[in-house]
Order: sequence, then C-alpha cells, then structure tokens
Amino acid sequence: MKQLNKNNKMLNRMLILLAVLFVIVFILIKAEDFIKEQQASDKISVIINNSNKTERLKNDIRVEDGVIYMSIDDMKNFFDKYIYIEDEINEIVTTYDDKIASIGFESNKLTLNGSTKKTSAHAIKENETVYLPISEMKDVYDIQIDNIADSKIIVIDSLEKEQVQAKTKSDVSVKAKKEGFSKTVDKIEKDNQVIVIKNNNNEISEKGWTKIRTQSGMLGYVKTSKLYEITTTREAKEQTKQITGKVDMFWDYYSQYVKAPDRTGQVIDGVNVVSPSFFYLDKNDGTLKDNVGDAGIAYINWAHSNGYKVWPMISNADAGIKVTSTILNSYSKRQQLIQSIVEKCAQYDIDGINIDFENMYEADKDKYSRFIIELVPRMLEMKIATSVDVTAPDGDPNWSLCFDRNVLGHVADYLVFMAYDQYGASSSKPGTTAGLNWVETSLKKIIDYDEVDTNKIILGMPLYTRQWTITQDGTIKDRSVISMMNIKIPNNVEKQWDDTLKQYYIEYASGKNTIKMWIEDGTSIKEKVSLVTKYNLGGASCWKKDMETSNIWTIIKDELKKNDTEN
Repeated sequence: MKQLNKNNKMLNRMLILLAVLFVIVFILIKAEDFIKEQQASDKISVIINNSNKTERLKNDIRVEDGVIYMSIDDMKNFFDKYIYIEDEINEIVTTYDDKIASIGFESNKLTLNGSTKKTSAHAIKENETVYLPISEMKDVYDIQIDNIADSKIIVIDSLEKEQVQAKTKSDVSVKAKKEGFSKTVDKIEKDNQVIVIKNNNNEISEKGWTKIRTQSGMLGYVKTSKLYEITTTREAKEQTKQITGKVDMFWDYYSQYVKAPDRTGQVIDGVNVVSPSFFYLDKNDGTLKDNVGDAGIAYINWAHSNGYKVWPMISNADAGIKVTSTILNSYSKRQQLIQSIVEKCAQYDIDGINIDFENMYEADKDKYSRFIIELVPRMLEMKIATSVDVTAPDGDPNWSLCFDRNVLGHVADYLVFMAYDQYGASSSKPGTTAGLNWVETSLKKIIDYDEVDTNKIILGMPLYTRQWTITQDGTIKDRSVISMMNIKIPNNVEKQWDDTLKQYYIEYASGKNTIKMWIEDGTSIKEKVSLVTKYNLGGASCWKKDMETSNIWTIIKDELKKNDTEN
C-alpha cells in the first residue's frame, strides 16, 4: 500500500510537471506567433516628444511616396485642438504658436502667415477621414520627423523642447522597465548615441536607471552608469511675457471722430499699459479704420517715453451687429481684417491690441472665437500682445452668451473681464455699477466653469457710477453716468456703507424725485483690486481715463505691488 501511494505521488508530480511544461511551451509559441504577427503588420508606431502615442491614435499613420500622413482627428489631439476645415476655401486651417497655415485637397501648396510655398503633397480624404501631410508641415509646427523604416516607427520631436543626448560606454540591453529582469526591447553597441528622457521631476537618473530613446526609435531603460557624455543639445524655448508682473492698464477712450488727447508731461503712477481708442470697424463695409493722425503718433511717443506699452482698442461699436456678423462669417473677410491689423500695428509701432467686440449674435460665438484663433498667431509673430474684452458670464445672448470665454482665454494672452454695468443703461431697476459680490461671483465662474487661467485674467473696473433718478411711482426717470471725480454728495446726506457690495450708498430727495447712487471711489476700487491678489489675476484695468480722482492710480499701484510681494 505504501509503495502504491508513493507511485501515485510520483505520477501526480510528473503530470503537474508536464502540465507546467505544456503551458510554458504554449506561451512561447503564442508569444512567437504574436511577435511574428506584429512584425508582419503594416501598423506604424508613433513617438511624439519621447512618448509612445500609438495606442492613442484614432487612425493609423499613412506613408505614401515618402510623405507621412496623419488624420485630422489625431492632428487635433496632438498638435492643434482648433484645426478645422474652412468650407469657403475648401482648405484645412491650422494654428500653432506664431503660425497660421492652410492646406487644400487639390494643389500642392501651403499658405503660412500669408505667404504661399510649394509642397510635395496635399490633404487627402478617404472614407470620410481627412489626412494631412504632416511631413510637409514641419515649419508650421516647428517639428522634426524621422521615419525609421526598419522598426516601423515615426519619431516626431518638437524643436521647442529640450533635448539631451548621451553615448553608451559598452554594449547594452535596453529594458522595458527599470529592472534587470525586464524584457529587452533593443540592444545598443558601444559608443552608440541615444536620446535621454528626463523623468517628471526633470531628473536624468531614477534609482540608477535612465529612460532613453534609441536610434531605432525604441523607448526603454538602461543603467545610468552605462552612459557618458550626457549633453543638452537643444534648449527649451522660453515663453516670454511682454509685461513683467501685473498689468496695470487704463482705457483712454475718445470717439473715432476725435483726436487723441495730449498727454504730454503727464505721468500716471504705476500704469504700464495704455489702451487708446485708435482703431474701429467701418460701419459701411467693416474695414479697419484708424484715427491715429499726428495727435495719435504724439500719444504713442508720450507713452513709450514713459515706459508704457500701447495696446490700442479695436472696436466694433460703430459697425454694429450686422456688419460684425458679416465679417465673422467670412474666412476671406476675417483674413482681410487680420492683415489690416498686422499692417496698422507695424505702421504705428504698436505693442499690443485690445479687441473690444461687443453686441454680437450668440450664433456667431464660434466664428468670433475662430477670428481670435486666426489673429493671435500673426500677433505672436510680431511679438504683439493680444487682449480680448468679455462681459460677465450671465446675461443677454448678444451681450454675454456671444463669448466662448474658455477658447478666448486659452488662445489670447489676456482675457479682460469688463466687471461693470451690473445695473446698466438697460436695467429695469436701479442698482450698483459693480458690487464686489457680483464681481467676485462672475470672476469665479470664468475661472471655474470657463477654466481660464487666473494669470491671464485682467479685472476691468469702473471709474464711474450711475445717478438714478426715481419718480414717486417708482419709475426710473434718469440713469446718468457720473464720473468718479464728479460725484457730488449734498452736505446733509450721510453715506451708508454696504458691506456686501463693499461700497458706499447714498439716497436723498430731489424735489418730488428720489436720487440713488452706489458710489465708486478709492475705497470700492481698492476692494476690487484685492481680488487680483486673492485669485492671482494677471492685472487690473480701468474704464476710463479722466474719470478718476487723483488718488486712484496710487491705490491700484500699491494693491498690485502687494500682490507681487505676496506671490
């Protein structure tokens, strides 16, 4: 019996061993089949900035006659989220940094920042999928593309990102993971050059291992000790801002029929940006007009001599909603307007622009965004800052809902929130021009819901209030705009502090009528500027010059300086 049990145990062990061997052989066979299958596949892997993006491709990469094609969906994912097909010209329009380009489906040409160059290929469409010849668009995206045929890998490197290279001290095996027993993905001979990939902490070595990219395009790890001559061969492109610190701006508004004011000899404390109303859309055809003249040139010279940047306002107020819509809905008209802006900026030595398009159709929201998307690269090319004015997120379709603040805030250098007219010219009841609670609530919506970076937001503040005249039956008889410097409070009237609005309120009888006024002064402005500190905003701006009391610029300067100190 004992011998029988012993024999059974031996038999069971042999069966288990055979089963294990069978599993191992099966795995090896399947692995070999998988490898052969992968090798036989025509699928091309894509490495973008040292990261394998193959699994994220919506469509396979195509290579035809040496031209590398990527689908428009993948271009949108990896290079330009705002790329689109412009039906008017039947071309694909794409933007990147300081470049705007278009490429068609028939002729081998590419339009880049207004200039046309020949290409060896054009966009193609197959089974409703549009492909772009990305290898012909290297100048658009500032990239280098290598097609490594042997390993079926396409490597795309941004020329704006840092690149580190090294050499191998000996023959080495490249591992899939940071461990010696990991799978080998490539083998490198001694003195072979590799690309070094830093980790998330910007470190070359992690636990004695370094991530690299081999000349065959493979990604993996080698022992750091196996590398020498680790050298930075390309520095990352630095993003520079025109304004160091916070923007302290004022709008200098005057009608397009009026000459620029003579500011000679004036010094405005703390201000670093001025926005005169130089440019406007013509009410007849929407072309860009200016009222710069000799007075405007003198204004620019005055500003520059005092260290102020000049960001003229470009207004659509005179053109109106219909003319504005006509321009926005035409690609050719948008480009004509953009080219005019480029030429005006060059002509007058402009540092930036302030796009103040208001009263637009809600249906034109995306077209307005497209206009800004197309405009910004041309401005960046000239090192000109772009700021875009927007109203509070909630309100009238043509006044508020016509802005895609997320897109505008992402594309433009600055988004200027015009935080005033809470109760304005069309209000059915009297109220404050800009209560702090309303300003902050609106600001938080732009930050949280529209997801605009706080350091891109400039807080626009009013240097005026409204004097509301109310009849005995409660009707609004008048809602006059009163500049801060012209507010008159009768001697027998006592100001009341509103701790919610963070401003003073007055109310008194005038004959049979009642006068109500929510006062904007140094105290209320200081409270508003404190939001720049609280939310680390990009700065503050005031509407408009010559409405202020003498202490305003010092108050704003000191509050913004406090922001710099705390951050």
